[in-house]
Amino acid sequence: MAERNYFTMREASRRAQVPEYTMRYWEIKFRLLRPLRLSSGHRRYTQTDIETLLEIKDLVFVKGYSLEGARKALSAKKRQKKTTPAAPAAAASKTGLLEEIRKDLRQLLKEL
Repeated sequence: MAERNYFTMREASRRAQVPEYTMRYWEIKFRLLRPLRLSSGHRRYTQTDIETLLEIKDLVFVKGYSLEGARKALSAKKRQKKTTPAAPAAAASKTGLLEEIRKDLRQLLKEL
Protein backbone atom coordinates (compact mmCIF):
# COMPACT_ATOMS: atom_id res chain seq x y z
CA MET A 1 0.00 0.00 0.00
CA ALA A 2 1.46 3.36 -1.06
CA GLU A 3 1.88 6.05 1.56
CA ARG A 4 -0.34 9.06 1.03
CA ASN A 5 1.13 12.53 0.64
CA TYR A 6 -1.89 14.63 1.61
CA PHE A 7 -4.60 14.24 4.23
CA THR A 8 -7.96 15.95 4.65
CA MET A 9 -8.63 18.04 7.71
CA ARG A 10 -10.71 15.23 9.24
CA GLU A 11 -7.92 12.68 8.69
CA ALA A 12 -5.29 15.04 10.11
CA SER A 13 -7.55 15.78 13.07
CA ARG A 14 -7.91 12.08 13.81
CA ARG A 15 -4.20 11.39 13.45
CA ALA A 16 -3.20 14.26 15.73
CA GLN A 17 -6.21 13.76 18.02
CA VAL A 18 -6.94 17.47 17.95
CA PRO A 19 -10.36 18.97 17.10
CA GLU A 20 -10.69 20.58 13.67
CA TYR A 21 -11.58 23.98 15.14
CA THR A 22 -8.36 23.89 17.19
CA MET A 23 -6.35 23.10 14.07
CA ARG A 24 -7.91 26.09 12.26
CA TYR A 25 -7.09 28.34 15.23
CA TRP A 26 -3.50 27.10 15.38
CA GLU A 27 -3.11 27.84 11.67
CA ILE A 28 -3.72 31.49 12.53
CA LYS A 29 -1.33 31.48 15.50
CA PHE A 30 1.54 29.39 14.08
CA ARG A 31 3.21 30.32 10.79
CA LEU A 32 4.83 26.90 10.64
CA LEU A 33 1.43 25.29 10.16
CA ARG A 34 0.35 26.09 6.61
CA PRO A 35 -1.59 23.32 4.88
CA LEU A 36 -2.08 23.33 1.13
CA ARG A 37 -5.32 25.00 0.08
CA LEU A 38 -7.22 23.66 -2.90
CA SER A 39 -9.06 26.04 -5.23
CA SER A 40 -12.25 24.97 -3.44
CA GLY A 41 -10.76 26.17 -0.13
CA HIS A 42 -10.33 22.70 1.38
CA ARG A 43 -7.15 22.11 3.33
CA ARG A 44 -4.71 19.31 2.58
CA TYR A 45 -2.19 18.45 5.29
CA THR A 46 1.18 16.77 4.74
CA GLN A 47 2.86 14.41 7.17
CA THR A 48 5.09 17.33 8.18
CA ASP A 49 1.99 19.39 9.03
CA ILE A 50 0.69 16.54 11.18
CA GLU A 51 4.06 16.28 12.96
CA THR A 52 3.91 20.03 13.61
CA LEU A 53 0.39 19.61 15.02
CA LEU A 54 1.67 16.90 17.34
CA GLU A 55 4.56 19.13 18.49
CA ILE A 56 2.20 22.02 19.20
CA LYS A 57 -0.17 19.68 21.04
CA ASP A 58 2.70 18.36 23.17
CA LEU A 59 3.98 21.83 24.01
CA VAL A 60 0.56 23.26 24.86
CA PHE A 61 -1.34 20.37 26.45
CA VAL A 62 1.45 18.27 27.99
CA LYS A 63 4.21 20.75 28.83
CA GLY A 64 1.84 23.62 29.64
CA TYR A 65 3.26 26.24 27.27
CA SER A 66 1.15 29.22 26.30
CA LEU A 67 0.47 29.52 22.58
CA GLU A 68 3.02 32.35 22.36
CA GLY A 69 5.60 30.26 24.22
CA ALA A 70 4.95 27.26 22.00
CA ARG A 71 5.28 29.46 18.90
CA LYS A 72 8.63 30.80 20.12
CA ALA A 73 9.87 27.30 21.00
CA LEU A 74 8.94 25.93 17.57
CA SER A 75 10.51 28.91 15.80
CA ALA A 76 13.72 28.50 17.79
CA LYS A 77 13.80 24.79 17.01
CA LYS A 78 13.31 25.47 13.30
CA ARG A 79 16.08 28.12 13.32
CA GLN A 80 18.40 25.73 15.12
CA LYS A 81 17.71 22.96 12.58
CA LYS A 82 18.24 25.39 9.73
CA THR A 83 21.60 26.73 10.96
CA THR A 84 23.22 23.74 12.68
CA PRO A 85 23.78 21.21 9.88
CA ALA A 86 24.32 23.79 7.15
CA ALA A 87 26.69 26.08 9.07
CA PRO A 88 29.86 23.94 8.83
CA ALA A 89 29.22 23.15 5.18
CA ALA A 90 28.52 26.79 4.38
CA ALA A 91 31.63 27.93 6.24
CA ALA A 92 33.75 25.36 4.42
CA SER A 93 32.38 26.42 1.04
CA LYS A 94 32.98 30.11 1.84
CA THR A 95 36.52 29.33 2.95
CA GLY A 96 37.13 27.41 -0.26
CA LEU A 97 35.74 30.29 -2.28
CA LEU A 98 37.93 32.80 -0.48
CA GLU A 99 40.99 30.64 -1.06
CA GLU A 100 40.14 30.43 -4.76
CA ILE A 101 39.73 34.21 -5.00
CA ARG A 102 43.02 34.72 -3.15
CA LYS A 103 44.76 32.35 -5.58
CA ASP A 104 43.28 34.20 -8.58
CA LEU A 105 44.39 37.56 -7.16
CA ARG A 106 47.92 36.30 -6.61
CA GLN A 107 47.99 35.03 -10.19
CA LEU A 108 46.83 38.43 -11.47
CA LEU A 109 49.51 40.19 -9.40
CA LYS A 110 52.20 37.94 -10.90
CA GLU A 111 50.98 38.78 -14.40
CA LEU A 112 51.18 42.53 -13.70
